[in-house]
Amino acid sequence: MKLMLMSDLHGHLPKSLPDADAILIAGDICGGGKAVQQLEWLDDHFRRWLEQISIPTICVGGNHDWAMYEKLDEVRRLKLPWTYLQDESMMFQGKVVYGSPHQRKFYDWAFNLEEYQLAGKWNLIPDETNILICHSPPKFYGDKTRDGEFCGSESLTWRIGQLKQLQLVCFGHIHSGYGTYNSGNVTLANASLLNESYQMVNSPIVIEID
Repeated sequence: MKLMLMSDLHGHLPKSLPDADAILIAGDICGGGKAVQQLEWLDDHFRRWLEQISIPTICVGGNHDWAMYEKLDEVRRLKLPWTYLQDESMMFQGKVVYGSPHQRKFYDWAFNLEEYQLAGKWNLIPDETNILICHSPPKFYGDKTRDGEFCGSESLTWRIGQLKQLQLVCFGHIHSGYGTYNSGNVTLANASLLNESYQMVNSPIVIEID
C-alpha cells in the first residue's frame, strides 16, 4: 500500500501530487480565520481540491482547525469526500487506522491538552492499530523546534511503544521537524508541508507499507 502523507497545510493545497492509494493529512488543514470562515473554505476550496485529486483521503484536525474543534457537527454535515477521524478508527484496505487531533498545550489554540490528559487520549488508541494519524508529534521524533526544544508528547511516545501491530505514525505540528524517523519497526513521519515562515517548501512524504 502506497500512502501519501502531509500535514500543516494552513490553507495551501498542493497542485501536483504523486500517485498513492490514500492520502493521510495530520491536521492544520485550514488557513486563518474563525470557525465559520473555515467552514466556508472547507465547503468551497477544500471540497474542489478533494474532488480534483480523487484519492481516498483520511484526515485529523490540528490546533489551527477551529471548524473541527468548535463546529464538528457542521463539518460532518458538509459531507466532504474524505474520512475525518477524531479519536476514532476505521478500516482501510485491511489496516486499522486511528486518528486524533490533540497536542500539548500551545498558547490558546484548538485541541490543547495537558500531558496527563493526552495520556488518556492515547490510551483510547486500539491495540490492533496499524496506522496512527495524529497532529501531535511523539517526544524525540520530529518534535524539535528551531529553538532546540523537544515539545512532543512523552505519553504518545510511550503508547507507540506499546502498539505491537503499529507500522506507521503520521503527524505534524512542529514544522521544523519535517522528515521520517524510525523506532523499531515503526516509521514515524512529520509531514509538515510548510516551514516556520509558513511557506510551502516541503513535499508530501510517500511511504509504502505491507
